[in-house]
Amino acid sequence: MNKQVIGILGGMGPEATLDCFGKIIKNTPAQRDQDHLRVVIDSNPAVPDRTPAIIGNGQSPVPVMVEGCHALEKAGADFIIIPCVSAHFFIDTIQRKSHLPILSIFDAVAETIARDYPTIKTVGLLGTTGTVKGGLFQKRLAQEKIKTRVPDEAVQSTIMEAIYDIKNTAPTRTRSEITADLVAAADSLIANRPDGVQAIIAGCTEIPLALGQQHLSVPYFDSLTILARAAILRAGMTPVAL
Repeated sequence: MNKQVIGILGGMGPEATLDCFGKIIKNTPAQRDQDHLRVVIDSNPAVPDRTPAIIGNGQSPVPVMVEGCHALEKAGADFIIIPCVSAHFFIDTIQRKSHLPILSIFDAVAETIARDYPTIKTVGLLGTTGTVKGGLFQKRLAQEKIKTRVPDEAVQSTIMEAIYDIKNTAPTRTRSEITADLVAAADSLIANRPDGVQAIIAGCTEIPLALGQQHLSVPYFDSLTILARAAILRAGMTPVAL
């Protein structure tokens, strides 16, 4: 079977795109350069901010993202992944305008939890305000009979500040301080009795840059790692064992 070429529609943000490529490399069973998959990346940071577009007062990212899809097609990609969760709010519209199939991060995460962690029925979602208010991630999880809890507005505001600080190459605080805020946000969902969640989803691809499993007392699902592994499988290889 010929290996397929992975197309990464990136730039949202650039560091998450880099992390996505790194996770594809780390999760590919390879002993030499030639064992790796071909990956084509279009990292365009000019894509308008997804959260303002979702909540109704921002420029649509769709036209720029569709241009990126066409560029990836011309470059030889066989399918596309998008290392930005908020951008998936527009995935159906983008798919209609793209000739290449787009792997959904919503599908990848929901299917992974349902298949590999069948006892987990309630998760906490840490993501952008656009992702949380857009509701599509929660809807897809519900199809697998997984309930989703989201932070209250005050905590959600703190999460957005953390995400934008991660994107900022010169933030006013350290990465450790950002991590502390994200841990507190996750703990607010874990400790919310009697409705404490059984697991946390990193529902923004910047969050894994500051938050890891070592910071949490419950299972942690890095949506970008899950998407990277789904892409490897789609490309014709079996990801390395976890």
